[in-house]
Order: sequence, then C-alpha cells, then structure tokens
Amino acid sequence: MSVQIEEAPAVTATGVRFHLGLHSSDLGRSVRFYETLLGAPPVKNLPDYVRFEIADPPLVVALYPNPQVPGGALNHVGLRLDSSESLVELQRRLEEQGISTQRQEGVECCYSRQTKFWVTDPDKTLWEIYTLEEDIDHSGFDDAPVKAAAVEAIWQHRITDPIPAVIPHGDDSLDEVILEGTFNAILPEGALTRLLGEIRRTLKPGGRIAVHGLVGDKPFPGAPKLPGMASLVRRVPVETEALEMLLAAGFGSLAFDKLGDIHCFRVNGVELREMRLAGRKAVKETASALVLYKGPFEQVVAEDGTTLRRGVAVRVSGELAGLLRVGSADQFSFLPE
Repeated sequence: MSVQIEEAPAVTATGVRFHLGLHSSDLGRSVRFYETLLGAPPVKNLPDYVRFEIADPPLVVALYPNPQVPGGALNHVGLRLDSSESLVELQRRLEEQGISTQRQEGVECCYSRQTKFWVTDPDKTLWEIYTLEEDIDHSGFDDAPVKAAAVEAIWQHRITDPIPAVIPHGDDSLDEVILEGTFNAILPEGALTRLLGEIRRTLKPGGRIAVHGLVGDKPFPGAPKLPGMASLVRRVPVETEALEMLLAAGFGSLAFDKLGDIHCFRVNGVELREMRLAGRKAVKETASALVLYKGPFEQVVAEDGTTLRRGVAVRVSGELAGLLRVGSADQFSFLPE
C-alpha cells in the first residue's frame, strides 16, 4: 500500500520515508490503535515518546503525550492501498479489535472514484483508507462520512462525581466508558457493582471500558493521606479488585495497560502503583464457534472456565466467541463449520 501525497511525484529514493508526528492524550490507547492500523508494534516505546516505522508504505508515525484539541489545520490523513483485498483485510483487522469503521463503496471524491473506509484514532485524528478506482472530471461530494466517522460516544466518571442511578445513554450506544479514580472513592455498598452493570448495558458490543486509579499490593490500613493530586484518593483497593469486579460483571479481553513498579511508592507498608486496566463488552453472538488457540502458551483458561490448548480446536459458546473476537483475535483462529 502507499501513502496518499496529493500532487506529489512518487518517492523512489532508497530510505526516504514519510514522517507523521501526532499528539496523544493516552499513549497506551494510541499504541494499541496504531499497532492494529499499521500491522506492527512500535520500534521505540517510551513513557514520553513512541515511534512506529514500517516499510510498506515507507512511513514513520511518532506519538507525543500531549493532549490537543482535535482537528486544527489537519483535515485528515490518508492511506491509499493497492488492492481491494488489502482494503478488506485492514478493515477486518480493525473491526476485530473493536475499532469502528465506516465503509463507502464507489464514492466520487477529490476528482476520483474510490472505495474506502474512515476510522479515527483515540484523539480524533481522522484516517481515510481507500483504493483508487478511476479519475473523474468533477470533484464529487463526500462530506457526510467524515462527520459521521469523527463522532465517538464516550461517557466518563471521575472520582469527584456522584454515581448515577442510571447512565444517561441508551442500550448499546457507547463506544467507551472511562472510570477515572472511581475505584478510589468511598461509595455506598453495591454502588460499583450497579455501575458496572449500567456500563455493560450502555456499551456497544465490542465497546471498551477503561479503569484508571491507584492500587496497593495489600489492603491499605486506615484512610490514606497522600500528597498532591493523590490527595483525592479516599480508599486504596488491592491491585486485583478491579480485575475481579470486571470479570464478575461479564467483561472480557481484560488486560493491564499499566501496573508496574515505575513511580511506585510505599505508604504505611503498602506499595502503591498506578493502574490502567481495560476490557471489552462481548460482541453479541448466539451460535457457538469452533476456535483454535494459536499460543504463545501451552493453554489458557477463558473467562467462562473453558480450557483452550494450543493447536487444539474447541467449540465455545457464542458469548465466549464474542469476547475472543474483540480482544484476542491474533491468538485465535475461528474455523469454518
């Protein structure tokens, strides 16, 4: 595939690459998005800088942790693929990771006829992925899909917010829910469980839940008194609490984006760590599916207790198949019946 550079001659010099630098409000989310879009992990992944380099197309994408207002002078970024098969494969890869896209067949745009899809990164940078079918003698009209693709439904709860009895959104309507310090607040008994139930109701199938907070390696004695922004923390859960509650609420594809010793500090004999945990709402599937686990481990145990051994095909429930599709598609093959 090739990068779209309008009105520019083809780049043929060995070693020449197009370089794109983007701001990111959440490096973890951006890295997952661009790993999927570009089909490769970053060559450099640091707390203050991430860089992707791919040979086809010859492209460098750099990410900087500095939130910005979406848009500005940038309209969109384009990748022009060389075949419809490449277009279908890239769109499939994104959708299987729960990243929404919007496809258009044979549209007239920019004095050409194209088949394309639109996708936005976590900071609303708009990407146009397309194949060029033919040139035409008029500009065409193509505003609607850009506006539709740029809108993402997100609901956020912060540590200082009250817990709503009902999240003010319809069933299966949200792309993402963010809990910022929610597990560090003192809440009425059962409030967190009810909130997770509301989140599962309002998230779209494949929608993402992200939890950010401060956790300890053991129960914290008494009320914490922490400096700076951490002074908002009223309780410190053990590091497994959020994971266990999300599992119990029916979320899958759970993974810690961050739970390490960097910036860890000890208070009252408890090691405190920053935690970033993400999961997905299962894609709705009613039929069972035949799944082959590809590794890297000898076996894994799924959310519902099903044991999946490497290289052995296993029939799983529709609910489990939906969980596997949204978060672990690279580790599983879904076999034809």
